[in-house]
Amino acid sequence: MILLDGAPVTSLEDYVERGGGAALSIAIKAGPDHVLSELEASGLRGRGGAGFSTGLKWRSIVAGGAEAGERFVVANGAEGEPGTFKDRALLRHNPYLLLEGLLVAAHTVGARRVFVALKSSFEFEADVVALGAAEMAAAGWADDVQIELVRGPDEYLFGEEKALLEVIEGEEPLPRLFPPYLYGLFTTSPQVGWSAGRTLAGVRLHGSNPTLVNNVETLSTVPAIVANGGEWYRGFGTAESPGTMVCTVSGDTVRHGVGEFELGTPVATVIAELGGGMADGRAVKYVLSGISNPVLRGELIDTPLTYEHMESVGAGLGTGGFIVYDDRTDPAELAYAVSRFLGIESCGQCSACKLGCQAVTELLSGLDGVTEGAVYGDISARLASVTDASRCFLPSQEQRVVTSLMRDMHDPESRRPARGLELTKILDLVGDRFVLDDTQSRKRPDWTYEPKAT
Repeated sequence: MILLDGAPVTSLEDYVERGGGAALSIAIKAGPDHVLSELEASGLRGRGGAGFSTGLKWRSIVAGGAEAGERFVVANGAEGEPGTFKDRALLRHNPYLLLEGLLVAAHTVGARRVFVALKSSFEFEADVVALGAAEMAAAGWADDVQIELVRGPDEYLFGEEKALLEVIEGEEPLPRLFPPYLYGLFTTSPQVGWSAGRTLAGVRLHGSNPTLVNNVETLSTVPAIVANGGEWYRGFGTAESPGTMVCTVSGDTVRHGVGEFELGTPVATVIAELGGGMADGRAVKYVLSGISNPVLRGELIDTPLTYEHMESVGAGLGTGGFIVYDDRTDPAELAYAVSRFLGIESCGQCSACKLGCQAVTELLSGLDGVTEGAVYGDISARLASVTDASRCFLPSQEQRVVTSLMRDMHDPESRRPARGLELTKILDLVGDRFVLDDTQSRKRPDWTYEPKAT
């Protein structure tokens, strides 16, 4: 494959022996237009969840010339999507891929400062990124570019790209109104953020400062594309979804795991290879690809792992983080678990979340019957307007996931006794099981925590 081949890379010397550095050399010698053309030819789509064209995104940052201001590049490693561990797996295996991808991006869009944003709890990942950046600086790879490591809070919204920029500027992870390609880092232009930028005295720059924000996996894929060419990359995957994806499997499977798969591989194969299938006598009922897409039902798990195929069956690919639920799962309880997570993790800036997401959570709480027509009507009404005037995608996530489970809530054949489901982030992989964050059940909507029971 492309990203997780061989043993972990532990030094810059080791990386160079495996071909590292070729992409940066090409980017410097051939120039931005060559890199942009190869990215566009590759068909690479962002692996952070949205699946937007990477080449088009990079080109949009370049557009506008000097009048638009400074350019910056940010690697989003603030991984907190439930069921996802791919970015940390990549950084543990080969942090140099990310760093070379960052430097290629900097030379392509004209950035002099680049940032790697990680949660403060990602201690090992921060250490290997810092070591790799120091090695590259000492070797002269980053003479014109300053690589900066930013350690942010453990909040879910730290991974939202507009909130990510706020954290880099020293603020809380509360999403701005406009996206980074319009209003980037340290801008003097009105950005309609949640604060006036009180920590930015003396460092604000002229212009809107378009800022490129890419996921760790996306940037880690760039060196191979630039070194080998866009057409080479299209030799993997499908016409509309080229390449590979690093997937995570957790939940009710026999085991948990992370691995790289060519796009087009059936989801069932990913679950079987990483998760070992289901326990004896159990079957897949639902699969969540993170909490940004409608559920994939068990009868559809042979769907190919591509953007187009997953969308065609009413689900979504997301970040490739698959939480698998077996046939003991109640749809209303699962909907409540998702809704509670999103309601708790909302920043509460807009009425969409304050009056929508948390209201849906309350309506779903304790919903244990199939004849409560009025309640279902209230839930549907809330879901219909929950995205109104929202600053980020979180209310849309609420709408997509909960709506996809509504029909099963009405169906007596689909209902099951509650089993204590909870959505929470992955802390680590130990052996063949993920360690999950057990503090989520005590988290309040203001991001404080109930005292731990004694």
